Amino acid sequence: MRIGVLTSGGDCPGLNAVIRSVVHRGTDVHGDEIVGIQDGFLGLIEGRTRPVSHDDVTGLLTLGGTILGSARVRRDRIAWAVENARTLARDIRIDALIAIGGEGTLTAAKLFSDAGLPVVAVPKTIDNDIDATDVTFGFDTAVHVATEAIDRLKTTAESHQRVMVVELMGRHTGWITLTAGMAGGAHGILIPEKPFDIEAVARMVEDRFDRGKKFAIIAVAEGAGPMPGTMRFDHGEVDQYGHRTFGGIGNRLAHELENLLGKEARPVILGHTQRGGTPTARDRVLATRFGWHAVEAVHRGEFGHFTALRRTAIELLPIGHAVTRLKTVPENRWAESEAVL
Repeated sequence: MRIGVLTSGGDCPGLNAVIRSVVHRGTDVHGDEIVGIQDGFLGLIEGRTRPVSHDDVTGLLTLGGTILGSARVRRDRIAWAVENARTLARDIRIDALIAIGGEGTLTAAKLFSDAGLPVVAVPKTIDNDIDATDVTFGFDTAVHVATEAIDRLKTTAESHQRVMVVELMGRHTGWITLTAGMAGGAHGILIPEKPFDIEAVARMVEDRFDRGKKFAIIAVAEGAGPMPGTMRFDHGEVDQYGHRTFGGIGNRLAHELENLLGKEARPVILGHTQRGGTPTARDRVLATRFGWHAVEAVHRGEFGHFTALRRTAIELLPIGHAVTRLKTVPENRWAESEAVL
């Protein structure tokens, strides 16, 4: 078989490990020809492909990013591509497609599958917000990067008696911030699922200084927001690709805390640092397993499904299960974190 593989959406550690696994399983066991589609769905639309062989995936296990590239595509172009799905597949001579990506990619994969294109999806996102799978690769690496940053900031914050506001990724969910905040011992954790009161945050910091502590670390997700009537703040507008832009909450929060407390507060925006670099061992293993099972799903004809981690097993579930709703932080997980703040 000629199996096309593409990576779409934001990059994350582990994408190359999936590609490597697909190549090894497909060529070594099934004698497949793996066709790399460049720059995600844009490459599918424009017919830009490259063969991917053993030589191309040597050393990929530890390499971040994606050798196939990724690009955003406007929704009207995706709609056109779905209408012409069979023609696009015929033009690049693929028998099936493995699409690796987050919520947006899986939504597009379902549309292509419904249109008759044989698709198997592999979920990825550092945000860990895809429902129906216990975890996605990239998340563990992002949490390690964020935790290390919090660990490092503690010493400089204490040396200068500062409040450090660490803005982490998480547009709609707070999994990275919650997990890294707990692991790094942050003194405040602010996530999109639980709007915050700026005065309550300031009181918490002030109480900490009153007890003789010399610094405070606040971990805040980029999509976090204040409770109505407590602090005026608006996130960005919707961009041309249909995504709402986020950012700025870390700067604003630091500014407000400095005014309320009369103490120096500094924002630290980790940004895309969380996406880059070498994947952790856990992410490498999960990505490899997902790639293995994706190839097997293709050969069993289980199209319209995606790989999901359930406890310790990899299962194949309908793609629709992944895009019905976001996996948000439940209240009981937030309650657990409050005990150690």
